[in-house]
Amino acid sequence: MAHTQDRTMRRVVRREIAGTIGLLTDEEDFAAMRRYRTFTFDDHRTYLRQVEALLTTLAAEGSHTTVALFDPEEYAEFCTHSGLDPDAPSSRTRFTAELAATGPTLPYEGQPLTELVPDLVDEAVRQATWEYATTLLARIGDCASCGEDIGRAAFTRATHLLTRILDTAGPGEHHLVLSVSTTPEALMAVLHTEAAEDSTSPDETEALEFATVLALGIATGTPAGLVMRTSAPGTTDRVHGWRLRGENLQPLTAAEVFDAYCTDLDSGDLVSPESGVDYCAPPDLGEDGRDGGHRH
Repeated sequence: MAHTQDRTMRRVVRREIAGTIGLLTDEEDFAAMRRYRTFTFDDHRTYLRQVEALLTTLAAEGSHTTVALFDPEEYAEFCTHSGLDPDAPSSRTRFTAELAATGPTLPYEGQPLTELVPDLVDEAVRQATWEYATTLLARIGDCASCGEDIGRAAFTRATHLLTRILDTAGPGEHHLVLSVSTTPEALMAVLHTEAAEDSTSPDETEALEFATVLALGIATGTPAGLVMRTSAPGTTDRVHGWRLRGENLQPLTAAEVFDAYCTDLDSGDLVSPESGVDYCAPPDLGEDGRDGGHRH
């Protein structure tokens, strides 16, 4: 009887433990891990099926599990820095615990891996973009003329511009996409928000990341474009946008928005416009008096 009670209590305790699974999302990363003798999987599809079965079992037991993106290169660097044997399961466990604290993760809520994996990759790209933009802003340093921190001033200006955009957007669901033409490739930031008649409440993390990427464009004078799509019940969707010039957002005309939205980015060919969508000039941001930014 005591033995049965112990097992029951262990199951109860197990339900109280949150766990993280490090997931190899693509074939290339999976192949990289196969060089380790203790990594016994030999087929990526079988591996994914087993991971999904484990997630389902844990969820059925009432356990909370998050999924992290497992990068073999970062894992090897972690083992080297920590003095760990990369061909040991305990090392993979320690790296996964590190991911749970610092890396991009998503909670498993019963969704199939075919849905979770793209969302996890998007989360990883979003975090990497924010970290990269933050690092570049910090490296710019102070203005030689006035001593002001250029990156901080640019972030203040970007935050003000984002606030003005959301304040003038009106009610509805808003989807903002920002592209800053950095090299070797453009940085992208996305923000989703929903506004009622008298308030807008964007996700704070998304807003911070969006403003940081916009600040990088401002601080470096890099060309950037911002497009916003608004959806509201009983109305057609509205699409409008701006281009970044210096520290200011210049409104795009309806024709320019149409061209930007209806052009294939890879081929440059025109694509058919969506039905029920109005391509229009943006609302006035009321930028007569600038707030913040670096004025040199």
